[in-house]
Amino acid sequence: MSDNRPATRMSPAKRDSIFDAALQVFLRDGYTGASMDDIAARSQVSKQTVYKHFGSKEALFVEIVSSMTAKAGDGVHTEPQVSDADEATTYFSDYAMRQLTAVLTPTLVQMRRLVIGEAGRFPDLARALYEQGPQRALASMTAAFARLDADGVLRVPDPALAAEQFNWLVMSGPVNRAMFLGDSAIPPRRELQRHADATARLIVAAYR
Repeated sequence: MSDNRPATRMSPAKRDSIFDAALQVFLRDGYTGASMDDIAARSQVSKQTVYKHFGSKEALFVEIVSSMTAKAGDGVHTEPQVSDADEATTYFSDYAMRQLTAVLTPTLVQMRRLVIGEAGRFPDLARALYEQGPQRALASMTAAFARLDADGVLRVPDPALAAEQFNWLVMSGPVNRAMFLGDSAIPPRRELQRHADATARLIVAAYR
């Protein structure tokens, strides 16, 4: 049954229903424990319909991970429109805050934990999360640093390295705490803002 090819068309309402049900089941039971029968029942469709549209449990999970991660990043990435270092500091602070706000939602943090736990057996799951999350952020910031260097706002001889430094300065502390310590460790907004501001000042000082 898992070899069935996904259908090419599906109503948005049916897709959302299956996605919402599958997300609840995956987060509650883990990937291995999740049942396609339970997903079908919760979404009020037949199991055959779920397989018809997604092909397999793994394909459904990969699509959920890709969709959630891409949606989280859609509102984060913007090109810098700045003319001096002070404006660059504001740009980086705003970017960091958008990134932290997008990533540090309980559902996405739980999903990241689940994907990491299954990475050894299902590398495609981890790859989907990485490509739509960290890799996308690094590509966006590499382009931003290259533009700031070309415009003479900052001196950035290696934009890819600068992007990696900035990304992990932003993400490492808050995200690691949330990943290891649970939803209660997600910092309040004022703490995230303070972290974003400090990170922006640090990165601009390094490349001023």
